[in-house]
Amino acid sequence: MSKPTDLVQGTLDLLILKTVALEPMHGWAIAHRIHQMSSEVLQVGQSALYPALHKLEQQGWIEAEWKISETNRRAKYYSLTPAGRKALTAEAANWERLSGAISAIVRTG
Repeated sequence: MSKPTDLVQGTLDLLILKTVALEPMHGWAIAHRIHQMSSEVLQVGQSALYPALHKLEQQGWIEAEWKISETNRRAKYYSLTPAGRKALTAEAANWERLSGAISAIVRTG
């Protein structure tokens, strides 16, 4: 099973941006959704997730708001900002280019 340290630098940021673009959610839900959407291949631990969320918030790509979770607890919900939507588009394009290049090398006889 892949761990965040196995991910290409910056990939976790892209996964978080894509996940919160779907709907605002709290940290545990973000990690769970990434795990689900990756067919349970990727597992993002708290030690990687929360520093990444903090960094994305500092960059102005996501914003946080305290709300009550589905388990009736206070949780910080993250959502994409307009700047984050632009960053997601750019990061996704960069990922497609990079992963295509890596795949081309891996497939070579």
